[in-house]
Amino acid sequence: MSTPAAGPLLLLDGASLWFRAFHAIPEKITAPDGRPVNALRGFTDMVAALVRRHSPSRLVVCLDLDWRPRFRVDLLPSYKAHRVAGGAGAAAAGVVAEEVPDALTPQVDMIMEVLEAAGIATAGAEGLEADDVIGTLATRESADEVIVVSGDRDLLQLVRDTPAPPVRVFYVGRGLAKAELWGPAEVAAKYGVPEEIAGSAYADMATLRGDASDGLPGVAGIGDKSAAQLIARFGSVEALRAAATDPESDLAKSVRAKLVVADDYLKAAAQVVRVVRDADVEYSGADLLPFTPADPDRLARLAAGYNAESPVKRLVTALAER
Repeated sequence: MSTPAAGPLLLLDGASLWFRAFHAIPEKITAPDGRPVNALRGFTDMVAALVRRHSPSRLVVCLDLDWRPRFRVDLLPSYKAHRVAGGAGAAAAGVVAEEVPDALTPQVDMIMEVLEAAGIATAGAEGLEADDVIGTLATRESADEVIVVSGDRDLLQLVRDTPAPPVRVFYVGRGLAKAELWGPAEVAAKYGVPEEIAGSAYADMATLRGDASDGLPGVAGIGDKSAAQLIARFGSVEALRAAATDPESDLAKSVRAKLVVADDYLKAAAQVVRVVRDADVEYSGADLLPFTPADPDRLARLAAGYNAESPVKRLVTALAER
């Protein structure tokens, strides 16, 4: 087998992509036995398009082995509580079933089968989210440029120029056709944070302003602009908390009051928002992206059985032509 040309390490946020595929393609697209395959087809096409666009030498589909990790819930019980079956009451009772469409769940297994037959690696970490797997692999990488693919802006905290190699986020929140590649310069320009600490500053800004989609209330009365200004001025949530309790600091009285009231939240949320960077990651196999499928016969059978011949063909072609 040929050795792939030098290219980036592509880290895909698996659930983020197949959720988007599921909602972008009609459920009426089915396998011969009647099972929906819209997410499978859409996800396979996304991977093919990403391989064509970025020509990676290595690729990992990162998985949520726990979409609502216990350590985050212990720190901040509101974390993703609105996504738990039955709402906040169910969360308090310990019910932790994310609201996943019934027609999507079996398709995740189909996707795993196709990835395995294609020879594309997956990776997860027990008790942690895909974000933590991505954070760990991006932080560990010392050879190739890293491109993170996700519809989750939280991962902008990973962008870096130094130390090398660089880390970029290919943000697909508005769809693959409108995807944008973010680095420190883009994050700084968009959010008004210092470019040299753009990644960590984004995480701290998000902690201050909050994020309703993750159940983070933020500091009352502090929005995007004021959060960015405070982080640009003080450098981190920790430094800002220290300034809020320092009578010699020149924080405005109204801002100081807001921060003091929210201190317990800030202490907890800063740890919740930041991704884990030292997870014990387990791979399904080597992350080297092959030019040809690992098991072409099985892949062909899966493609036929799941009415996915066209997207699988596009994936195989993308692997061969990069």
